[in-house]
Amino acid sequence: MNIQEQTEIFDDWVRQHRGLLFKIVRSYSRDRHDQEDLMQELLVQVWRSVPGFKGQSAVSTWLYRVGLYSAIAWSKRDAKQRFNTNDPAVAKHLIQLDDQPSDTRLEWIYDQINKLDEIDRSIALMWLDDRPYQEIAGTLGITSTHVGVKLNRIKQKLSEALQRESQR
Repeated sequence: MNIQEQTEIFDDWVRQHRGLLFKIVRSYSRDRHDQEDLMQELLVQVWRSVPGFKGQSAVSTWLYRVGLYSAIAWSKRDAKQRFNTNDPAVAKHLIQLDDQPSDTRLEWIYDQINKLDEIDRSIALMWLDDRPYQEIAGTLGITSTHVGVKLNRIKQKLSEALQRESQR
């Protein structure tokens, strides 16, 4: 594959799956600076992955795999390099897709997803994007049954968090 072909494929993927990349970035980083860094990292990894794509899965599945693994690796590196804060005020500066006005419900769900461990966060994102259990399992290297079990636990955590919020 030559550079021109790689560039065309990369541009097409990014244009078609921009929202998917934003979801990953938003769920694995909290402030605008980190989101910009992570997006740059994801784009570099997507660029590098283009020649390795064999068409054995949907492009979106491939991008989830590349994006999630890159985000997990980035968050581990980033955690070692900076002070980790759980300050909810940090979540207010989340990147806005297309400069849309802030939606407090959306901010809440991303904040809750951000509190999950890396695998659960990945499962929640793919589930919210209506990915089938088998695709989630294949992307993360776990069984479909395990995906179902983990999703039930994630839903329970989110439900409990919502109940705590409503009691305040």
